[in-house]
Amino acid sequence: MSESQDTHFTSVADTVTSAETGGHGQADAPAQKGRWKPSFNPWLVTLTVTLATFMEVLDTNIANVALPHIAGSLAASQSEATWVISSYLVANAVSLPLSGYVSAIVGRKRFYMLCVAAFGISSLLCGLAPNLGCLLFFRVLQGLGGGGLQTSEQAILADTFEPEKLGQAFAVYGLAVVVAPAIGPVVGGWITDSYSWRWLFFLNVPVTILSLFLTNRFVEDPPHLLKERNKLRSSKSQVDYLGFALTALAFASLEVVLDKGQEDDWFGSHFITTMVVFAVAGFAALIAWEINQVRKKHKPIIEVRLLARPSFALAFSMMFLFGVVMYGSTILLPQFQQELLGYTAKDAGLTLSIGGIATVVSMPIIGAVVAKVDARKMLALGFLICGVSLWYMSMITLDVNNGYLSEVRFFQSICLGLIFIPVQTLAYNGVPMELNADASGLVNLSRNIGGSVGTSVVGTLLARAAQRHQTYLSANLSGSESLYRSQVARVSDYLAHHGFSLPEANAAAIGQIYTQLGIQARLLSYSDVIRLFAYLALIVVPFCFIVRRPKPAEGPMH
Repeated sequence: MSESQDTHFTSVADTVTSAETGGHGQADAPAQKGRWKPSFNPWLVTLTVTLATFMEVLDTNIANVALPHIAGSLAASQSEATWVISSYLVANAVSLPLSGYVSAIVGRKRFYMLCVAAFGISSLLCGLAPNLGCLLFFRVLQGLGGGGLQTSEQAILADTFEPEKLGQAFAVYGLAVVVAPAIGPVVGGWITDSYSWRWLFFLNVPVTILSLFLTNRFVEDPPHLLKERNKLRSSKSQVDYLGFALTALAFASLEVVLDKGQEDDWFGSHFITTMVVFAVAGFAALIAWEINQVRKKHKPIIEVRLLARPSFALAFSMMFLFGVVMYGSTILLPQFQQELLGYTAKDAGLTLSIGGIATVVSMPIIGAVVAKVDARKMLALGFLICGVSLWYMSMITLDVNNGYLSEVRFFQSICLGLIFIPVQTLAYNGVPMELNADASGLVNLSRNIGGSVGTSVVGTLLARAAQRHQTYLSANLSGSESLYRSQVARVSDYLAHHGFSLPEANAAAIGQIYTQLGIQARLLSYSDVIRLFAYLALIVVPFCFIVRRPKPAEGPMH
């Protein structure tokens, strides 16, 4: 940083201090009104940060459908190629809780632009990667930049908007968060089939350039951040390297466990067991260290004090459950369509896109209403609709049509806004403005970890429920069961009349029956998992009213 920039930051901080103590200066008018106001139209700021949000969230999901193409192009196995997704998620999980700390040191606008630039440059390098090792390294860099984007964007919105308009801003931001995953598989499949998987990454480059230009033009750091930054600089406190290391160890280990646990048979794998030990030890050491940092009045890597606030802790927990239920159900639906109904990936993606349309229509309406209605009631309604729609979805059969599935997805997508916007609003209830970035980091972390848990739970529970149902159904299939014997005889006669010998017809009939048994067991397993998600959503409903209701004049930012 140049000397002139240092002087500018110091003078701004001094101006703010003067305003707070009754002096006269540039910040005097905003201080009298109780909050800072940006120089530009807040909606320009919203569109600026939403652009990068959409790019980052889309990129998190868009590569999933291209894994077979990436594996074939780089001479890697399908299992090795899955690390293209895992490496990004691990890096993302590490950077989320660190973002508030780093942005407080270097400045939020500067940190945000560094994250955008890192994301764009690493995207270009991913597209140019000559082998899998290079691609994984560049995906880690991309994940580090992407995690920093999420926390900075929400904190920027929280500082830019007045409390009564914050819900509308989060509605626009939420569109990017929930629509991008819905259209990601469709867009990714089309680009991969029509061009090359490398273009999934190249497309980020022009978006990055536009985002950097708009950010430099419209986004600014409010005085309280400049004051906090100068305070940290003047205190000459050392960078918390041990906190960084413990955060990286704990969250990276946890993400690896969640992402690879089912694939490696959980505790049947020494690797997963080791990662669990690292995660538990890392979290224990991190919490103890952060509490010690707070006692010494040092800036902690993670603001654990926020979790001591009942409103924030409940919002944090609800965002975690939101991630579990919504990410898990989003994976379940297309997987069910492709595995048991024979849908193509494109057709399954189109069903999800119905939900995207519902979200686009409902989000702005919910954003406008949240300032006038008790956010807790909207939150309870959202989880109620979510639970009921999931229960309705659990009654699936092999004869279900696309209209039924689209209807279910439509209602699930409406409840996205009813949950996402109020939770975001309630999370900032009573949080000091200087902790907005830390609050944003924790809330986003809870959603992402919840999504990873939901994704992991889907794979594990589906496999185990299918095995349980198959065992139960198989117990009713034996030679002494008249229904079973008559079914085998019926199918055998049909096959014998179509060219099979009697022994061949009998063996084929038994094989067909057991195939149908496996399909029925798999269907029942889908129903079980969906019903579990419905229970989770419905259980949350009464807890929504435990959160302290923000006072109309107070808003979530005071």
